[in-house]
Amino acid sequence: MNILVTGGAGFIGFHVIQSLLSRGDSVVVVDEMNSYYNLQLKKDRLKQIQDQITFYEISIWDYDKLKTVFQNHKFDVVCHLAAQAGVRYSLENPFAYEKANSLGTLTILQLMKEFDINKIVYASSSSVYGGNEKTPFSEEDNVDKPISLYAATKRANELYAYTYHHLYGFNCFGLRFFTVYGPWGRPDMALYKFTKAIIDETPIDVYNNGEMKRSFTYISDIVDGVLRSIDRVSGYEILNLGNDETVELSYFISCIEKELGKTAIKHLMPIQAGDVPVTFADCTKSKKILDWKPKVSIDDGVKHFVKWYQSYQETE
Repeated sequence: MNILVTGGAGFIGFHVIQSLLSRGDSVVVVDEMNSYYNLQLKKDRLKQIQDQITFYEISIWDYDKLKTVFQNHKFDVVCHLAAQAGVRYSLENPFAYEKANSLGTLTILQLMKEFDINKIVYASSSSVYGGNEKTPFSEEDNVDKPISLYAATKRANELYAYTYHHLYGFNCFGLRFFTVYGPWGRPDMALYKFTKAIIDETPIDVYNNGEMKRSFTYISDIVDGVLRSIDRVSGYEILNLGNDETVELSYFISCIEKELGKTAIKHLMPIQAGDVPVTFADCTKSKKILDWKPKVSIDDGVKHFVKWYQSYQETE
């Protein structure tokens, strides 16, 4: 297939592209290469795949520039992963989220309509569940009370997609990712920050006294779900992609300590605004529609990340 991947220099996008290329798909990549985190990491990801892709440095909300990509290529499916990430940063810079996540997604959908493309797989987020106290989180749960702007924009993406499905017959799978981690991950995420701090013997901020629980999901499991969605997208579906076992943050930290052979200096903090104490994925629907289930344990996943991190720092 010929596939457009937005956000291809990002963590998840990069891994998805590698898998698409390995199975013989043709990939066009759009990424604005913003500086939300270290731009060198994005460039280093692209170096691994640059000879096998067609790359455009374009903001997805820039209608005129993005239109040229659709004019130059005929896509079978769009894999829309580009977004302004980060729950906490959305409290500081809300307009970046409205532009990239809301306007950007609308631009993608409208160009798909204009160029007669009717299949899209896009990234949503477990953050849409907000302060949901019912666990595990099911796609049938009410998600009308987001507690961060990031979550609100991701929910808006789901609603935009449904509208285009209803009006124009688009086939749309929205994937609610749960705390994705692994090699080439984002420096603003806990695993990267904690690993660096423990090595450097600097304190780590541990929110909610380490009692938060997360469905930490290894990147290869997420990629497997994305590719299965690309191959099966039909109608309109929202699907959880997350580990169906939750892990306490304190245990997550102990796994990093074990791999590094060092003890973390912990700075215990209260839960932050916009954060939730628990995320817990009900993957029943994903197992039924995608025949998907997570395979990588937290212990193995952390081990893989730490090995990559140490190797990457050496090459830097």
